[in-house]
Amino acid sequence: MNILLIGSGGREHALCWKLAQSPMADKIYAAPGNPGMIEAEAISLDSTDHNAVNAFCADKDIGLVVIGPEAPLVDGLADSLRIAGVPVFGPSAKAAQLEGSKGFTKDLCARASIPTATYVRTDNVQGALAALDSFPIPVVIKADGLAAGKGVIIAESRADAEAAVKDMFDGSFGDAGAEVVIEEFMTGEEASFFAVTDGTTIVPLASAQDHKRVGDGDIGPNTGGMGAYSPAPVLTPELERRVIDEILRPTVDTLHADGMPYSGVLYAGLILTDEGPKLIEYNARFGDPECQVLMMRLRSDLVELMLATAEGRLGDIDIPVFADQSALTVVMAANGYPASPEKGGAISNIEAAEAEGIKVFHAGTAIRDGRLVANGGRVLNVTAMARSVTGAQTAAYRAINTINFPTGFCRRDIGWREVEREANDS
Repeated sequence: MNILLIGSGGREHALCWKLAQSPMADKIYAAPGNPGMIEAEAISLDSTDHNAVNAFCADKDIGLVVIGPEAPLVDGLADSLRIAGVPVFGPSAKAAQLEGSKGFTKDLCARASIPTATYVRTDNVQGALAALDSFPIPVVIKADGLAAGKGVIIAESRADAEAAVKDMFDGSFGDAGAEVVIEEFMTGEEASFFAVTDGTTIVPLASAQDHKRVGDGDIGPNTGGMGAYSPAPVLTPELERRVIDEILRPTVDTLHADGMPYSGVLYAGLILTDEGPKLIEYNARFGDPECQVLMMRLRSDLVELMLATAEGRLGDIDIPVFADQSALTVVMAANGYPASPEKGGAISNIEAAEAEGIKVFHAGTAIRDGRLVANGGRVLNVTAMARSVTGAQTAAYRAINTINFPTGFCRRDIGWREVEREANDS
């Protein structure tokens, strides 16, 4: 079948790479794609123009549309495709509010008794400042809407909390900050869990652990993610079962009962507290860079999995199989990221870096005058597999040392928690 993939980042490159391995895949189109997606034909298609997307699908006989980023989902592209009869992997606009509105998700958690942080949501600065009196410091301030993974502030003082509230309502995160959610600060180790659902059946995928802060030792501002590894052993099989039973299942059932059944991947950002796993937030798409390590480990047919999800028959296929190995990815970013990334820096030696099973996924690259250059904040995802996180980390950084990217940088400690645990267990 012919497949249309929406997106251009590292997540989409990883999805494209895995989709192309399926015998069910004939032609793959990527809109807009990136230079690394050699498996697909890059096309110019405005995902906000739903009529144009539908027309393209009809013209090219598209049998499956895969929507990578969150913005087209919140915008309702999946709804338009379903109305046109095109199978699509991704939730409706109403269901995508799980990511599009933090307040929507918090309210759903309250109704469904899903373990999460206590919270207050408000649409005005006076109400937010007054609500701060109900929370100890540190406190978490979140922009309600989409903010590219950056709309969360952990305030370490009352002054910082008040400043964050005022900045959000003053437009520091655009329309995303028109409403603010204030949450208690939860203590514990963070991890992510991924599953797919067709609105009824839930099929677990795998766990991962991301590294949000820009600097080694988890210091500096939050980013979209500087690296990840999978699986995250801290999320034990027992805890995974609790996540499914106490968090995912009531979410899927509540959305179904509310007339907005969820179809696609559910990405639960979790914190492992002394009371058990609690939900930090949901994302309505694969994580980036978590998707890269999940796709490295996935041994099952991704097209079959996504099509079964889109067609509401997840219960009829085999449970996906993942390699019993660790995958780790390191983000190479442009100097200045996340504030003002430097674009245009030349990149070379990627082919040499991909020796010995390494995969380099492109995230923010372009071709200029015949050269590969940086064209975004997060530029490359250098991804490795090994029997342990320590082995995958070693292989990934060995490959990074081969890549020539003078205007780029990376964290040098991705996977550090698990590397320490593995050293202590040896």
